[in-house]
Amino acid sequence: MNYVYILECRDGTLYTGWTTDIERRLEEHNSGSGAKYTRGRHPVYLRYLEEFDSKEEALKREFAIKKLSKEEKINLIESST
Repeated sequence: MNYVYILECRDGTLYTGWTTDIERRLEEHNSGSGAKYTRGRHPVYLRYLEEFDSKEEALKREFAIKKLSKEEKINLIESST
């Protein structure tokens, strides 16, 4: 399974990424060995998650979410709860 996720960082910023193992990836982000962006901003909290069958679908969705404004990402997060 492939996942696209949105994290909320300690400083209130949002980070979007994709992975095949969400638990491992969260541990990486929170240990400082994840993405360069989140290294100085942990702890991070999972706020949004989508599942996809293929990597290609997940990468397309990640790209689309990254193009959204912060307000649009917050609306996406809120609509999923």
